[in-house]
Amino acid sequence: MGLIKALVSATSSTLGDQFKEFVTCPSMEKNVLIQRGTVNHGKGNTNPTNGVISNGSAIVVPQGMAMMIIENGEIKEFTAESGTYTFDTGSEPSIFTGSLSEGIKNTFNTIGKRFTYGGQAAKDQRVYYVNLLNITGNKFGSPQPKKITDEKYGMLEVTFFGEYSFKVVDPILLVNSVIGANAKDSVTYDEIVGSQLQTKFVEKLTQAISVVMRKHKVSFGDIGLYNTDISDEMNVCLDEAWKQKYGLEITDVALGDINLTDDSMKKVNKVDEAAIFSNKNLQSGLMASASADALRNASSNENGAMMGFMGMNMASGAAGAMMNAANQGSDVPGYSPANAQPEMGTLFSGETGKNKKYCTNCGSEVTGKFCSNCGTKVEE
Repeated sequence: MGLIKALVSATSSTLGDQFKEFVTCPSMEKNVLIQRGTVNHGKGNTNPTNGVISNGSAIVVPQGMAMMIIENGEIKEFTAESGTYTFDTGSEPSIFTGSLSEGIKNTFNTIGKRFTYGGQAAKDQRVYYVNLLNITGNKFGSPQPKKITDEKYGMLEVTFFGEYSFKVVDPILLVNSVIGANAKDSVTYDEIVGSQLQTKFVEKLTQAISVVMRKHKVSFGDIGLYNTDISDEMNVCLDEAWKQKYGLEITDVALGDINLTDDSMKKVNKVDEAAIFSNKNLQSGLMASASADALRNASSNENGAMMGFMGMNMASGAAGAMMNAANQGSDVPGYSPANAQPEMGTLFSGETGKNKKYCTNCGSEVTGKFCSNCGTKVEE
């Protein structure tokens, strides 16, 4: 048996009358992956037999579909090229791959056991159409937090959601795995990508995210920019569960959002704060901002502005010593009381503290021969 491209010029209303059976694909809902063809008996077949496709029948294959003939649960003929074909039981078995990979022929040779019935009619012959279009809008989400490894923050627990797309790349594998000897008229992708494959998808997505983050050295917050890389990695992770068993392939993964758990958020905040205080330039900026706040608070001190400035000077001595040590080697001017605080009594008089002495060790103002803050001797 085999398929021969039919040369037809008649209109669709009379085309079926030219053949014993005229097999077409009924309209398919978006979520249908496999659909049994509709057999219309033409005028040339005055005594049709149910479950038998007569020699000389026509089979129409629409765009975006693959078609196969199944006898008693075994795949006999296959084509992924659109057009009208004549079914010839006397010709050699045939296969037309269309836009699919040539590797599908190996699948056909392995699974499609082609043989004849010695002129006797098979008990059950069916035509099935497989949707080869991209199936989009499939939602996913992690019901429980998943662990990912971040280059900057280490192990984190996250939840995520989004949508993915997939398509059938090996219709023979799909039909053989799903239908086999159990004849069904239609199969939706919900029946195939059910809880088992969906769970496997989320599990492998967690792995794919970590791999892409490590490969591109990006943090979790930027992973949404690498959807194509995630899709490629998902096909590697899902090869055995999706492609080798069902002939399915992921075409796109779009992460809608990725969120940290409360504990992981605290961990990220601690790492970020540590990064800020380990940066000498940022330290200087923070201390300058703190000094400005201290000036405002001192001027409104309930015991008088001068008391406020006295307290501020005492605190600045200790802070100055700490910041001087931290600012060693910084590429911006460091913090010190000498350049951050006004001299007592000069804020409102306009004086700038001329001829004043400052400690060469801690930067505190010195009125005698020794620094009252650190005890360093100061030259006259």
